[in-house]
Amino acid sequence: MVSDKQFKQAMSQFATGITVVSAEENKEVKGITVNAFMSLSLDPMLIAISLQNKANMIQTLENTDQFGISILKDDQQEESMIFANQKKPEQPVSFDYVNQTPVIPNALVQIVCEKESVVEAGDHTIVIAKVNEINNDTGKPLIYFGGHYQALNEKL
Repeated sequence: MVSDKQFKQAMSQFATGITVVSAEENKEVKGITVNAFMSLSLDPMLIAISLQNKANMIQTLENTDQFGISILKDDQQEESMIFANQKKPEQPVSFDYVNQTPVIPNALVQIVCEKESVVEAGDHTIVIAKVNEINNDTGKPLIYFGGHYQALNEKL
């Protein structure tokens, strides 16, 4: 039998990038840090994100059809911590808008998505979305590994 602790420790050994999922609801921008993000399909272009069922952002995503995903750069740890509720912002967070969708300024990648389907999976909800627009920047991604933020090292 696998314990919760053993499962969490094993999963922490999988390095992931860090994203912020953002959407506007009732003229208020809401966001959440998500590392459970993946490309799902090329034709059609689909992505998937996974959120804990108790996350407030699920309600926001249920109430909107379009949302943004910002893949963070290695110098955007503070943004990740703010949207993970690990740190209070010193000043209000500002957003860029792509196709009327809020995204994190200067992110490595800004993606505008249209919700396709929602699937409940255990204590998480998976949102599948069609990619409508992408803005790429240059830099290196913020990485999460072993329970800590990391920077990507040079190529092997």
